[in-house]
Amino acid sequence: MVGWILKKILGSKNQRELKRLMPIVHRINEFDEQYKSLSDEALRAKTAIWKEELAKIPELEDQWKRLDEILPEAFAVVKNAARRLKDRRDSFTVCDQPMTWDMVHFDVQLLGGVVLHRGRIAEMATGEGKTLVATLPLYLNALTGRGVHLVTVNDYLARRDAEWMGRLYDFLGLTVGCIQHDQEPDFRREQYAMDITYGTNSEFGFDYLRDNGMATTREQQVQRGYHYAIVDEVDSILIDEARTPLIISGPATISTHQYDRWKPLIEQLVRKQNMLCNRMASEAIEKFEQGDVETGGRFMFKVKLGQPRNKQLLRMMEDPDKRRAVDKAELSFYQDTRKEELFALKEELFFTIDEKSNEADLSEQGRNFLNPDDPNAFVLPDLINEFTEIDLDPAPSQEEKDKKKAERQQHCDEQAERIHNISQLLRAYCLFEKDVQYVIEENKVVIVDEFTGRKMPGRRWSDGLHQAVEAKEGVQIDRETQTLATITIQNYFRLYQKLAGMTGTAETEAAEFHDIYKLDVNVIPTNRPVARKDHNDRIYKTRREKYSAVINEIRDCHVREQPVLVGTVSVEASELLSRMLKREKIPHNVLNAKFHMQEAEIVQRAGQPGTVTISTNMAGRGTDIKLGSGIPDKGGLFVIGTERHEARRIDRQLRGRCARQGDPGSSRFYVSFEDDLMRNFGAADRMTRIMERFGLEEGQELEHRWLNKSVETAQKRVEQRNYLIRKRTLDFDDVMNMQREVVYTYRNEVIDSEEPRTLIYEVIDEAVPAKVQEYLTAGRDEEPNYTGFLNWVNTTFPLGLTKEKAQFDTRTVDENAQFLIGKIKDAYERKSSHEEPTAVKSLERYIILNAIDRLWQEHLYAMDALREGVYLRGYAQKDPLIEYKTEAYDMFVELMANIKNEVLHNLFRSTSNLQAFENFLATLPQFLLREHAPAAPTANAPARGRQLQPVGAMAAVGGDGDGAGEMTLDLPIRRSMPKVGRNEPCPCGSGKKYKNCCGRVA
Repeated sequence: MVGWILKKILGSKNQRELKRLMPIVHRINEFDEQYKSLSDEALRAKTAIWKEELAKIPELEDQWKRLDEILPEAFAVVKNAARRLKDRRDSFTVCDQPMTWDMVHFDVQLLGGVVLHRGRIAEMATGEGKTLVATLPLYLNALTGRGVHLVTVNDYLARRDAEWMGRLYDFLGLTVGCIQHDQEPDFRREQYAMDITYGTNSEFGFDYLRDNGMATTREQQVQRGYHYAIVDEVDSILIDEARTPLIISGPATISTHQYDRWKPLIEQLVRKQNMLCNRMASEAIEKFEQGDVETGGRFMFKVKLGQPRNKQLLRMMEDPDKRRAVDKAELSFYQDTRKEELFALKEELFFTIDEKSNEADLSEQGRNFLNPDDPNAFVLPDLINEFTEIDLDPAPSQEEKDKKKAERQQHCDEQAERIHNISQLLRAYCLFEKDVQYVIEENKVVIVDEFTGRKMPGRRWSDGLHQAVEAKEGVQIDRETQTLATITIQNYFRLYQKLAGMTGTAETEAAEFHDIYKLDVNVIPTNRPVARKDHNDRIYKTRREKYSAVINEIRDCHVREQPVLVGTVSVEASELLSRMLKREKIPHNVLNAKFHMQEAEIVQRAGQPGTVTISTNMAGRGTDIKLGSGIPDKGGLFVIGTERHEARRIDRQLRGRCARQGDPGSSRFYVSFEDDLMRNFGAADRMTRIMERFGLEEGQELEHRWLNKSVETAQKRVEQRNYLIRKRTLDFDDVMNMQREVVYTYRNEVIDSEEPRTLIYEVIDEAVPAKVQEYLTAGRDEEPNYTGFLNWVNTTFPLGLTKEKAQFDTRTVDENAQFLIGKIKDAYERKSSHEEPTAVKSLERYIILNAIDRLWQEHLYAMDALREGVYLRGYAQKDPLIEYKTEAYDMFVELMANIKNEVLHNLFRSTSNLQAFENFLATLPQFLLREHAPAAPTANAPARGRQLQPVGAMAAVGGDGDGAGEMTLDLPIRRSMPKVGRNEPCPCGSGKKYKNCCGRVA
């Protein structure tokens, strides 16, 4: 109560903040009045003066301070330029359509511009001109010359806004670029070099990954920094898409899936389960008719476990008595004392489905159906025990033991692959529906964005799920992909030093914006009072009744020629409504994932008399619906929501499509107990009790503002759950992000380095002492492994050291490290002297980059595996996140060490020119190595020394034994002619057999 009184007296935090900003708006308007007398050239000259002044300020922080000082003048320049274009009725083309400039900034738009410049989110209602608002802070921040980005949700909006607002920037002397899908790298670089660049979040993100994870030269990189960005539809990009990371992937080297093999069996299994659930549903109906409510409820609960969307079950759930019976059965079975009964109940089914967690789990009966002959088909072998048994068996040799271990490992991998494939196929059949979660297009499975209803070509579900859906639909099963580079949307946008956003709906997610992005939300008032009337929800028992009521409402509006916009949550729902309207002979337009090409055109026409538009969710965002003549008198645009969405934000966006700029309009949502939100998140129970109290009949609806609160409570629950999922995703990705930053910084250092040899020498200085420590540091029970170390040196570098020349045992560990570093650098200088001078630097960069890229990809694969498996640690009362951080750190330390060792390994195995490499080899004293000499052992396995025999004059150079002579290279004996068999004629021409002639000497 006290808080409410204080708010009334002092105003909300948002109102106080906007009140503080209003003097700046007044100053902007004062400057605007002054600038009316300036010529076009004088107005444009201000841009050049400010750019020149800011270019002399080196520090970004100091530039920002200066921008704050000139903000009123700069905003006034932009507003004045917009007025001049309007006064001239300036004509131009946008996306091949003629356009006339007719906009000048309102005061509330100036207010929104100030909020955006300060790095906050401006919530502005639909139709308030967010596209024009962005021109103010973009112009101001572009004056620094560092490049600013405007991020939109699709390529069409990026191109439209760049060409539309580009007219204003061009008038003021700034350049504008636009990033589109499938542009060439050179053209992209030109677009990023412009003062202002428009593009989609995925294009900006993928360019970052390509620049930092795949480019090998500065010329291949296209971006030039992350200084300031405005995110349009910020809630859609930073929240709705935040659960899906951006991934650049390539095909896996091998494909081992068995989806096509298991598909027929899974199909049979799903069919058998459907028949079983239909039979149980019929039995439940019989039991209810006989008055045995408890048994009937038990049968219904079994059907709910095995097939939650069973039509008979959903029809029974309409009856309050039956709904209460199944709820009672469910509650009793989930008690701790009845766990065994619940398990036995599940075992009567072939599998169980959990819609909330999106999982399907086979029962023992289902496993027996799939593999009746093998009881252990779904049991992973205990490799640790099996390996221990193999090691303890004294009979087999070491080679046989290794072979047995490899066989057991392969069997385990095949078993795991089979279990995984079957699990994903089951999910594909039971939880993923065509035209809801995906559509089929050109013989491919294309994912549909659950929030916008737009198709997402190029995106694939991970972990083999996409292949499972492809197998289910009978389209081509693409090979599994391997991650080459990845980043979450959250971490990409956290790269920017200053970030701002604008949307029609951000207030409900203000806490998340602050927690994750440190962005505050300011709600900007509308230019004219909102005249929209939001009616109470209408709640029905069944979807059938709900859709009938929606059709009746549409018919009434169509008769009086009031335009209607109908929002649905899926492609399936939009097509169902379309069929029902066709039956009623009501003309309409359908806007969903299948027709996104005509998106903006259909949305623009939605305000004409008698128009009926069915839209999947928020398709067509960014395009205003302008009312046709006479429509305001008929009540404006009527928005109908056919289902409450999981997020209140999406519902508010749909309502916001009508009543722009003070136009009249109204909205209403239709809800049924069969809607997913009501079924899964608890709002239905309370409604059922209310319906019982009022004794509602078929087709009757409930309508009261208290019921709206009930639905909103369910929505808040889901929002909180989804926020925790996104937060958890971010907590895990933060670990990966720190590693990514280290690797990408190192990578860019290599690309930008004028002298990559210094980096090569840094690797030698760090990696060689580590190897010396590994081999030569004596433990309590271990002696220094001089022989193993010598072999590592001779297999990695062309030094040709012998035990006598090396004399490792006469020096300390540090002295040995310095001795070896000197020899390696000396050998490398000699090798480099034979390379082409122009190519040496590129070769050195390639050696390091190749090591980073190859091992980083392997590291990403290992991190994915760790992340999937680490959740099982929760059963041992350990926090999976803590475990993940600990193991990820150890893996990263190992990665960095491996990168250095890889660089050392490739240092003398890479060349810019084969002839140059042969010239280098020719300069080295050569020692012939007998064919029977042993291979180089590992660090832990000492081996016999190699028998080296000096040949000819080389022996005198390299054989002084002091280790200070020329570098040498071990080479195998090479024949100057084909090999001759012992019983073949001797090639000397004596006529004797080779073994009795020259072969005897050999």
